[in-house]
Amino acid sequence: MDTDCRDEADYARCLADLARVNRLTLTHRPMLAWLAAETADGAPFSLLDVACGHGDALRAVARWAARRGQVAQLTGIDRHPWAINAARTATPDPAIRFVQADVFAWTPDPRPDFIVSAQFAHHLDEAALIRFIAWMEATARRGWFIGDLHRHHVAHRGFPLLARLAGWHRFVRHDGQVSIARGFRPSEWPALLAAAGLPPQAATIRRHLPFRLSVARRCTPR
Repeated sequence: MDTDCRDEADYARCLADLARVNRLTLTHRPMLAWLAAETADGAPFSLLDVACGHGDALRAVARWAARRGQVAQLTGIDRHPWAINAARTATPDPAIRFVQADVFAWTPDPRPDFIVSAQFAHHLDEAALIRFIAWMEATARRGWFIGDLHRHHVAHRGFPLLARLAGWHRFVRHDGQVSIARGFRPSEWPALLAAAGLPPQAATIRRHLPFRLSVARRCTPR
């Protein structure tokens, strides 16, 4: 996330507010439901969160896994050092690892079972998004999940009012509406998947309230 934040502390406050938006809008619920289905056998698994930001998705996975008594090896990657610092500060669990790197210039070793991303896809141009999908397909051992915004006029018009009432960071108020405008509709995803080399029906595309969508892929274990 590139912003006009004044300094690292201001940036951390912005990320904290974005995490609050994610909680309020139940952003991580579809990802957790997908993960539950993919790990129904209860076996240990590894998961990588790309563009992890404040680390709230990984903390949600850690809490969910702990309730199930399931062992999860969790890693977050973000290219911005301030994001990694904020995520580490906000994450008391030492078992969650954070890596500062550009995902396109970094190869996890060993490869994770699952790769997830939350509210990242709309920050990429089409070529980079196609590249990201192909990277996940080549890297994830068991599957990947994209959670992102559903571009919709109601969300676009309503978010600024919600953000002002909640008193969120000025960047969140501005970026939220811009991000909604850059989001995708479900009908646009098949062409993106095809451009990344995936066959028809390779991934499941779903809409979720409020104004969210997910693209989920189960890979043959490898």
